[in-house]
Amino acid sequence: MFEEDLSELATTDLLESAVGHRAVANRADARLLEHAQIYADRFHPSSCGVRPGRGSCGGRERAVVLGGDGCPEIAEFAIAEFGVVLGISPMVAARFIGEALALRHRFPFSWARVQAGDATPWKARQIVSACTKLSEEAARRVDRRVAPLIDSITPYRLDKIVRAAKLHADPEVARDESAEAEQERGVFVGRSDDHGNKTIFVKAPVGAVIRHDATIAAIADALKTFGDTRHLQHRRADAIGIIADPRYTQELLTQARNHPASNAPTADASAADTNAGQQPPAERPAGTRGRRSPAEAGPRADRSHRSGVGSGASAVDASRWRTAALPASSRYDAPETGNVDLPAPRLVPEPSDRPGPLEPPEVPLAEGSGPCDPDPPSDPFDSRPLGSVPGPRIEPDEGVPMDAAELRELDVRLARIRQDAYTNPTGSAGQARPGQTEVFVHLTDHTLATGNGVLRAEGIGPLLADQLTELIGHGPYTVKPVIDLNDTVSVDAYEIPSRIRERVRLTYPVELFPFGTRETHRTIDLDHIQPYDPYGSAGQTSTSNLAPLSRYAHRVKTHAYGWTVHRINHNTLEWSTPHGFTFRVDATGTHRVDPSRRGL
Repeated sequence: MFEEDLSELATTDLLESAVGHRAVANRADARLLEHAQIYADRFHPSSCGVRPGRGSCGGRERAVVLGGDGCPEIAEFAIAEFGVVLGISPMVAARFIGEALALRHRFPFSWARVQAGDATPWKARQIVSACTKLSEEAARRVDRRVAPLIDSITPYRLDKIVRAAKLHADPEVARDESAEAEQERGVFVGRSDDHGNKTIFVKAPVGAVIRHDATIAAIADALKTFGDTRHLQHRRADAIGIIADPRYTQELLTQARNHPASNAPTADASAADTNAGQQPPAERPAGTRGRRSPAEAGPRADRSHRSGVGSGASAVDASRWRTAALPASSRYDAPETGNVDLPAPRLVPEPSDRPGPLEPPEVPLAEGSGPCDPDPPSDPFDSRPLGSVPGPRIEPDEGVPMDAAELRELDVRLARIRQDAYTNPTGSAGQARPGQTEVFVHLTDHTLATGNGVLRAEGIGPLLADQLTELIGHGPYTVKPVIDLNDTVSVDAYEIPSRIRERVRLTYPVELFPFGTRETHRTIDLDHIQPYDPYGSAGQTSTSNLAPLSRYAHRVKTHAYGWTVHRINHNTLEWSTPHGFTFRVDATGTHRVDPSRRGL
């Protein structure tokens, strides 16, 4: 069935073949869920020899419930072997086994449809994952309601129905989840991408977010005042780095406020004076409604969209907007130098008796939207290009790219402002020393000598050598001596001194458990590969006998029956599981060892 040359198939047959492959993949996924269920049955505390209890003493194994109320227990360390043989981390393996058990014990109707090929397994897994906190009875009520719909509606609509079903099935849990949401506030930093970018997600009180956004907007405007002509969002992204330094921020905003360009009358003000008492100007041609050239707009033209005025509002509609003043607490405060005014007040719609609503902003995705399509995403991790995302990510003025010479000139100017902030701040006396940040960069001698090549910055990932300038920014920096990681350092004690811990962390950027995902931060567990013997030889705590492991992997290695590990060479560990599977972990990842080649 699947041996045909796809390029020879007619389009109809090609599509039918794709459907057939999808069905085969779904059957394989359903079968894998059955594997997980039977595996969990074999490691129920009543079946396995260890017989762990609910409690854990000294890191030893315990019984855990995966999947929610009504699911059977499983011996905790059994999860690790299931994960490594499938090439997934222990956390992902635990989630997968829990979803498999929940389908069988809490969502029998959905599980029956999955087994019959009438429901896509991954969609069913998403449903049970969303209902983990529900009681078994409430989960079964959700199951009866959503099982017939799994493959008949889009995942987005299905998610809404699942949420409604959860509210009906267990309102008390829904209230608890709402209360828990209040505890979810925080600032979360995401992983780096392949181009030196990093994401940050903030969930905070509304007022704090508004004030922070206002300061970012002020910094973006200040950058434009000093000649930065790039897209608004590029300037806002640069503002994140500037706002981390309060003195620099204060000095930049102060100098921008006192800059001649910021006090010059804008085109909007001139037009308002000229047209006072006259008829409003004619509406612009289609496709240019609400848009102005940079010359017309002036330095603050991008503010209208950011503050709530959509690009669909023409000049004729200006009377339908009113000013909304920001609270006094929205000013950027710095104890040393006083206050700096924020951008102009925002504009919000004014209620009106005029017939007909305001035209909506021109959103590229609006034309293809249907009544059942999802709302435009507001996820900060949305990866679509700026030009295709509706809302305040688009400004009327797309900005003007800057060449290398212009960027260098801007960098020099900003560096001078930052220096002024600590040596001769505007409107204040005294000097201060900027804060320091330690960045570990790994690079070859060739890259160090030529300035070309690829380097790795800890916590960020690979970067081009010339991106190091952007990483350091405009502040002073100090280059510390390079640590030679080829040296073996040891001590005659169980405790690990900081100099050895630092070398191990720099040598192994990720934990050395098979398919481990934990990066080696400063507090990660360092395990003695050969267990420490207080009566043994000297130098057991050394860089050659330590391996970074997550706490779960450390417990498995120390307490789980049947797990063994030994070092093959300086960079490679070989792990064996209780059932004889062998894996080698080195700088290139995890590799399963063919039994016939074991020991080579």
